[in-house]
Amino acid sequence: MKILIVSDTHRNNTNFLKVVEKTAPVDLIVHCGDVEGSEVLISRAAGCPVEIVQGNNDFFSDLPREKEFTIGGYKVWLTHGHNYYIAMNNEIIKEEARNRNVDIVMCGHTHKPVVEIGNDITLINPGSLSYPRQENHRPSYVLMEIDREGEAHYTINYLK
Repeated sequence: MKILIVSDTHRNNTNFLKVVEKTAPVDLIVHCGDVEGSEVLISRAAGCPVEIVQGNNDFFSDLPREKEFTIGGYKVWLTHGHNYYIAMNNEIIKEEARNRNVDIVMCGHTHKPVVEIGNDITLINPGSLSYPRQENHRPSYVLMEIDREGEAHYTINYLK
């Protein structure tokens, strides 16, 4: 199973469309928020199921603020992260993930990619495809792959 995880496209969907084409086929696309009204375009371009939540810039959106679902044998909590002070550190959101008894938390907001695999919680932040803020300033996304044994593997990827 192959999952494309993206965030913070901010209605600038050129790189999202490039990544969908580059990584196809995928079984699921997860968008961690700040689509700014592009949810229909994203869903139509995906060619597979899509999970999207509202970000802090998704004003007047009908998207849910948070979602819980499963990917393979993993329980996932999807949130943009701004309500859990993710811009300050990852500890509050990881503690909330523990309280929710999930295996993986996926979030965005910081525009910086992170894959942090802990003993009890895995935190995934794909960064931003439109406005990256990490040192190299390259648009980023994460690919999650579930192998035949049901184990998850993650790679942070950058557009050139």
